[in-house]
Amino acid sequence: MHRRLICLSVLLCLTVFASAQEKSSPPLPSEETVNSFLQQTFGYDSSVTWKISAIKPSVAEGLAEVDVLVSNSQGQNATTLYVTPDGKHALTGDIMPFGAKPYEPAKQALLKGVNGPARGPEKSPVTIVEFSDLQCPHCKDAQPIIDKLLTDEPTARFVFQNYPLPMHNWAGKAANYADCVGRTSKEGFWKFVQGTFNDQANITESNADEKLTAIADAAGVKGADMATCAAKPDTRARVEKSVALGQSVGVSGTPTVFVNGRRIGNVVGLPPEILKGLVEFAAKQ
Repeated sequence: MHRRLICLSVLLCLTVFASAQEKSSPPLPSEETVNSFLQQTFGYDSSVTWKISAIKPSVAEGLAEVDVLVSNSQGQNATTLYVTPDGKHALTGDIMPFGAKPYEPAKQALLKGVNGPARGPEKSPVTIVEFSDLQCPHCKDAQPIIDKLLTDEPTARFVFQNYPLPMHNWAGKAANYADCVGRTSKEGFWKFVQGTFNDQANITESNADEKLTAIADAAGVKGADMATCAAKPDTRARVEKSVALGQSVGVSGTPTVFVNGRRIGNVVGLPPEILKGLVEFAAKQ
């Protein structure tokens, strides 16, 4: 009897564990299925191409998230599909946090998980976190907007998090260099970021090491040392941790900015007074 009770207890534990796994890990569509769907959707237009960035569980429990970069003659557009568990329907748009304090979970996750260079008072009532890709033209456009915001709001704290996108062929390497520079010199880090954005159009996959080493030298750190550091597994692991943090709070593209956990997907298109108002409002909450 005692042995039977033990077996029953084990079986119940396994059942509860399996149930929890099912809840936390929704079925994910295969890459083949996603490509077939996109072909059926856009196949009529030969100018449209696409690249699947990620297929992963969504922050909204039960849904799968499919991130796709769709391109045509007019440019590129990052699209997110949220697929239902039966695999028969998909939603597009933003999944918004909800509740009495909707942004608190993301705020706490970011405060605990950020590992990037920061500036501003450590105990500020407002923490602004940016997930950025140094090869991303929109991130380059966002930089002066964020710089002005930090000048206007000197009591705010700002944290830069690497988020290299998989479709960019030298962004991962640049993130590794940036991580190394940031751990070597805080002042040098901001110069390195600006220098990379300034030279963005001239950097290619083949010359990235040469260019990034030179930019690091110009930022006041030893470029050769940064190149050695950038190739180390622990550096890549830190960048991967930053990407995982972003994914956990719903980042799917760059630049994505959080103001005390409140996600802002497009700071470039946001009027400066609105962005300033969001920071000042967050400080009072």
